[in-house]
Amino acid sequence: MDFFFEEQPSTTQSSSKGHGDSLVTENTDYDPSGDKSYSVALTEIQEQQGSSSVDDISRRAQEMVEKINQSRASDQNVMDSFEQKLIQKVTEMFQQMKEHMYTVYEKNSAEMQLKLQELAEVLDSCTKLNDELVEAGQALASLREALGITQSSNQ
Repeated sequence: MDFFFEEQPSTTQSSSKGHGDSLVTENTDYDPSGDKSYSVALTEIQEQQGSSSVDDISRRAQEMVEKINQSRASDQNVMDSFEQKLIQKVTEMFQQMKEHMYTVYEKNSAEMQLKLQELAEVLDSCTKLNDELVEAGQALASLREALGITQSSNQ
């Protein structure tokens, strides 16, 4: 990975990192192009800055991963809470539907009971009328017999 730095180290910088960095003092007549120690010092400073940048990027990446994990944990908590509330609401709605269903059953049962009672009364009345009709038919048959009327003589 290439790192580009807009700021080049000045000749007045010194480093106290303990890595044997050389102290460069300000000298306006100094031409660094031919000095090897200046080149080594410049390279070490660039490496430290590169290392510092890599460490900074690594730290920031780790912080982002931690934020993402915290966000995921928060999302999971929200989903768990939503699930519990949904289960509670569904349970409440189910209970209400069940109670309504039983109320409808009771109302329908009462109406069916009335209809069944009316049907029983109508069937009882039909049975009595049928019994009366049978008796009337028997009475007519007896009367016909007593009078001697036969069905064939009517013709």
